[in-house]
Amino acid sequence: MNIKNKVLAIACATVVGLVACNEVDSTSETESADRTETAENTEPSTQKSSETQTILFFGNSLTAGYGLEPDQAFPALIQQRIDSLNLPYKVVNAGVSGETTAGGKSRVDWLLKKPVDIFILELGANDGLRGINLSESYANLKTIIEKVRAKNPDVKIVLAGMQIPPSMGQKYTSEFKEMYTRIAAEENVLLIPFLLEGVAGDPELNQADGIHPTVEGQKILADNVWEVLEPALLAEEAA
Repeated sequence: MNIKNKVLAIACATVVGLVACNEVDSTSETESADRTETAENTEPSTQKSSETQTILFFGNSLTAGYGLEPDQAFPALIQQRIDSLNLPYKVVNAGVSGETTAGGKSRVDWLLKKPVDIFILELGANDGLRGINLSESYANLKTIIEKVRAKNPDVKIVLAGMQIPPSMGQKYTSEFKEMYTRIAAEENVLLIPFLLEGVAGDPELNQADGIHPTVEGQKILADNVWEVLEPALLAEEAA
């Protein structure tokens, strides 16, 4: 092969090589674009699980942690469990000592100015201890639930059941307990059967007043809440 032909052969080989490289690069770019598109298509579901949602505990002195530090009240203990599972929820403690269902009905509008994803309603104990007519307590609790749903139809609501001492009279005591079961069924909300289960009446788990839980008592309250709340949180994450 003469020099001229060799030069032409080298030039042709170079051109073929460049075309081949361009084809590889083009394929790589196409694959990269495909991967990017797939990532973009899957991004919303990933983002959904990472968005922080709000759990609002709306109650009285039991929720507020009367006589204790804020981080010893059961809502704070629930936040610790949520964090340990890396779940995207932020707990807000909106407990006010002495709160009745009537007071809660008036106060809830202000709290609903910010989005709430899970609403835990813990009210009624003060109504019972004061002997308030149960028809009023029932109507107030229903109204609170209706207000919460009006702001966010997709909100999950948990109702904390309560019981009162038999000294209030057998009929009143029985009807008070059944009020929570009735509301839970009518409003289709989750129910904690008795928030103070395992704590009420135990001197070692209550402060000197015999009503408000100690630090150890609050831990049991957190267990009672978590038994109902955890499955709801995990189901929401799996959805």
